[in-house]
Amino acid sequence: MNNRFKILPLVFLTVFITLLGCDGSEDNVSGSQIDTSTPILNELDIWLRSNFVAPYNIDIQYQWDVNDTSVNRYLHPPFPENAEKIAQVLLDVWIEPYNAVGGENFIKNIAPREFVLAGGFNYNPGVPTITLGIAEAGARITLFNLDELDFSTIAYESDVIGDSDDFDVQRSVVGPISTVHHEYGHILNQTIPYNTAFDVINPGNYTAQWFNRTNEEARSLGYITNYASNQSGEDFVEMIAQMLIRSREQWDDLVNNIGIYDPDTQDYELDVDGNRIINTEAINIIREKEQIVVEYFAQDFGIDLYELQALAHQALLDSIDD
Repeated sequence: MNNRFKILPLVFLTVFITLLGCDGSEDNVSGSQIDTSTPILNELDIWLRSNFVAPYNIDIQYQWDVNDTSVNRYLHPPFPENAEKIAQVLLDVWIEPYNAVGGENFIKNIAPREFVLAGGFNYNPGVPTITLGIAEAGARITLFNLDELDFSTIAYESDVIGDSDDFDVQRSVVGPISTVHHEYGHILNQTIPYNTAFDVINPGNYTAQWFNRTNEEARSLGYITNYASNQSGEDFVEMIAQMLIRSREQWDDLVNNIGIYDPDTQDYELDVDGNRIINTEAINIIREKEQIVVEYFAQDFGIDLYELQALAHQALLDSIDD
């Protein structure tokens, strides 16, 4: 009984306050501050809605919203013509190959729901690196550097004179599409985690200072790129990206010719005849990683990665501007 009487005054007080708040006057509600009017759409907007929003529920944001990117970086929106070009590349080189081998609803079911496009390079303060793309919780991918791209070229390290990590590779179509393959790999991993046996193949040389390595040094240690030597999660998706931007023949040529690294020349060692000394240990490490990645796609998504590789590479070749 005591408990009951202790509660009643609180109930009465609540009712009394509520009654005081109702003075009988008419509601004075102003108009909504939310703009619900139909936006004015240009031809690009209509095309993006027809090819991305309607079939895949993916929004391509190319008109600038300061809240979509870091205010601490010198970034700007891309030119609309470059936004259209990269959107076509996404459709042809990423979406259609995955749908062809994974089923017509593969990208519809597993995809970032938004792409944010930026025109300039995203330079990282304090370190000699740039951020090529960002995947945020599997929901959004941001791509940078679109106004610096040459949509008429495909460049690999072997095509670049001098530094193998030259920006020229990132200025070709290989730059953004390898970034998409990389970031989409993270989204797949967030959907279904990969086999952790991958993490213990050669963990001893992962480093936060990966940018101080050349790709040649990283490969001699069993990592397909220098960024792959950052940590195992990046290693896994770099394997995906580097496979999908090449034909299988190009991939095998890259892996089978990994040499022993010479820190003095920052290149592979040569024998007395001037031939590269092949690094069998490093090649075996990368082939072991490749096998886990191939099994991951086959067992968890029903995708033949080599078939996807063939389609993605041919689509990349077909995407080049005349």
